[in-house]
Amino acid sequence: MILYPAIDLKEGRVVRLVQGDMARATVFNDDPAEQARKFAADGAQWLHVVDLDGAFAGRPANFLAVKDILNVAKNKKLRVQLGGGIRDSGMIHAWLEQGVTRVVLGTAAVKNPSLVHEACRRFPGRIALGIDAWGGMVRIEGWNTVAPVSAPELARRFADAGLAAIVYTDIERDGALQGVNVIATAALAREAKIPVIASGGVASLDDLAALKTREADGIAGVIVGRALYDGRVDLRSALALAGA
Repeated sequence: MILYPAIDLKEGRVVRLVQGDMARATVFNDDPAEQARKFAADGAQWLHVVDLDGAFAGRPANFLAVKDILNVAKNKKLRVQLGGGIRDSGMIHAWLEQGVTRVVLGTAAVKNPSLVHEACRRFPGRIALGIDAWGGMVRIEGWNTVAPVSAPELARRFADAGLAAIVYTDIERDGALQGVNVIATAALAREAKIPVIASGGVASLDDLAALKTREADGIAGVIVGRALYDGRVDLRSALALAGA
């Protein structure tokens, strides 16, 4: 199970939100590159980076901060998974050319599904589907808009697309340190038959252990954010437990 430390970007700084609410942002580092170096020093092999402003604006908004992270990633041999505001083929190609390992498409999957299929064909193994849900229903555009589709249905729409993974976020638990929704995540992974990366709610090593017991269901990774920044989870210990 791969562990992805999260770097969420708002106005060029590293923040954590609660349930996706931009008004409830806590700044943890003014220097995203420094944060990437810290995670690398603790043994991280991947980073999960989100351009929060981009997700709301519908276009990349933290370009320089992401570039700085990518420079660190290149030097430290880190792989970067990036989402937020990526909604056309040109931007997908541009970020992959800049050194992003995997692009996460969320809003685009609902509003322009052909883009996801095309991207999977052009960039095999480098496209993930972002499914962000509250109460089982998908939310898009920075989690501000409820889409008329459930999380399992959205996954089914791309069953044969050739996705590298699904990033499944339980918005209600995101940043709230309430524990990860293991049951819903495992159910989605079983149904989708695509590797699922769990996101939202990790508060302790116990949450990681619970997810790891469901690897056979298809849970292939976990994103950890606030618990790392708050010191509730030690990254070295978490990486050892996850096994990757």
